[in-house]
Amino acid sequence: MKKSYKIEVDCANCAAKMEEAAKKTDGVANASVNFVMQKMQVEFVEGADPEQVMKAVLKNCKKVESDCEIEF
Repeated sequence: MKKSYKIEVDCANCAAKMEEAAKKTDGVANASVNFVMQKMQVEFVEGADPEQVMKAVLKNCKKVESDCEIEF
């Protein structure tokens, strides 16, 4: 399952760091961040709970970019 989320990130480099952090999160099969559109698209592993996974994604993203936000 794929879902798209609105994000708030200040620069393209930070967006790239967020993308890498999301990809390393358990339950995420793939992720991509579009800095210009301020969107993150996440593909979840089969059977994963998207809400719980996104909480972990946000936690991991805040480790690399403390002021980022993801609306879910």
